[in-house]
Amino acid sequence: MPHDGITKVVVPGTFDPVTLGHIDVISRAQRIARHVVVAVAASANKRGVGTSLSLEERVDLVRESLRDAGLGEVEVRPLEGLLVDFCHVVGAQAVVKGLREAADFEYELQQAAMNQILAGDIESIFVMSKPKYGFVSSSVVREIASLGGDVSPFVPACVLRRLRSARP
Repeated sequence: MPHDGITKVVVPGTFDPVTLGHIDVISRAQRIARHVVVAVAASANKRGVGTSLSLEERVDLVRESLRDAGLGEVEVRPLEGLLVDFCHVVGAQAVVKGLREAADFEYELQQAAMNQILAGDIESIFVMSKPKYGFVSSSVVREIASLGGDVSPFVPACVLRRLRSARP
């Protein structure tokens, strides 16, 4: 049976806020497929807590970060509902996720297994974090920023401005 391979991928996440590690994964997804869609998840109940930034703010920050990084051709859309349904709506054949450490792998493996059961036509592709981003997470960035620390090595400039403006 002939196939055209993977032409469109989705890079999902909460991006609360978007980090340079996220930007790296998105740029690497462009090497995998011609079309990349970033799905910014509403995630009202992610790990028992809501997001610190609104869905609209996160979508805007991802778009601005990608433009600033020269990745303006990447589509950015909000995601509410099931990831596999989103993939079908946008015509993606795969999901690309970045992995930083073993705990990420365990969590993402579980998610990939569930997605495979829900939609066997959607592949899961994992890319390992570059070592310099291996410890960077949105939650750590939020904590450092809330305590007045310098998060400039971890986030795009537009995110840095937004985090600084949010400090009391």
